[in-house]
Amino acid sequence: MRIVIAGGGTGGHVIPALAIAHQLKKQFAAEVLFIGTARGIETRLVPQAGFPLELIRVGGLKNVSLMTRARTVFDLPRALWASGRILSDFNPDVVIGVGGYASGPAMFGAIRRRIPTLAFEPNVVPGFANRLVARWVSVAAVHFEETCEYFPRCKVTGVPVRAAFFTIPTKFGGPPTLLVFGGSQGARAINQAMIESLPGLRDRVPGLHIIHQTGQRDYENVLAAYQNAGVSSEVHKFIDDMPGTFARADLLVCRSGASTVAEITAAGKAAIFVPFPRAADDHQNVNARALERAGAAIVVEESNLEAAYLVDTIAALIPDPNRLQRMSAAARSLAHPKAVEEIAEMVDTLTRQ
Repeated sequence: MRIVIAGGGTGGHVIPALAIAHQLKKQFAAEVLFIGTARGIETRLVPQAGFPLELIRVGGLKNVSLMTRARTVFDLPRALWASGRILSDFNPDVVIGVGGYASGPAMFGAIRRRIPTLAFEPNVVPGFANRLVARWVSVAAVHFEETCEYFPRCKVTGVPVRAAFFTIPTKFGGPPTLLVFGGSQGARAINQAMIESLPGLRDRVPGLHIIHQTGQRDYENVLAAYQNAGVSSEVHKFIDDMPGTFARADLLVCRSGASTVAEITAAGKAAIFVPFPRAADDHQNVNARALERAGAAIVVEESNLEAAYLVDTIAALIPDPNRLQRMSAAARSLAHPKAVEEIAEMVDTLTRQ
């Protein structure tokens, strides 16, 4: 079995793609080739994982400057040609598009050559690349039922998530604990709101312990704020063992990228989502609202992220274990523990058609 996985840019695209690649290699001894761009995180993560990576030159068309859009239009014919050359040389059985800049040219090249295609879409509303090819792909693997309205042939598989998130035990005992993070690089808006909320949280939620991942740039300021406020805390630039840290938390405050949402449902954790307002196609807000409708989360838009409102929201949830348990159960009901296995089986079916 020979598989091309195309796309990337961010961890939300690349990490599930690598999980799929590892599963295909383990289950079917597949030979997997990635197609990405030099500007994406795939240039670091894919070689580290031991998979070959071919690069094409293409940028964005959505939510970018006029100059970037013009450059992308200029680069697009060359990207289509480069993708076609890679497909012809590698001769894959299936091409998987995971979204991101490189996904569109490679998927169009596969469709033109009548190579079976699978679109992986972790967001409620498909990204620009997947929307362009939606009507022609052989099948789509999605996280949310609502997403199937965009694809004629679709299956709800969920997003591949590390197994450790599914085995997190229910928290019993210990101090009430809040986990705050904004992705691997942190989120300045969340960091600043937490700094301003510390006096109120100290007064309204006695005994609260906060674990805060700040990212590199805000670490010193956030650490000083916790020390000055006298709030029990652990402040980190980056958290390596996120499943273990999830296990200690009663409530999360975080962004709502597709991978984070999938990890939260796998862990069955109540969350306050602060969607990144400049995410492409407002993905994070739409993802967060899907969990809010299910009763698993509360959404606080960044424009409303004031200290008083954040303190009120946290203070209403942390002392209410029954509500937290209901939110946890609602989150876990949306989890997909067999996502990567189901996607691998879909790929195998395509190779035999």
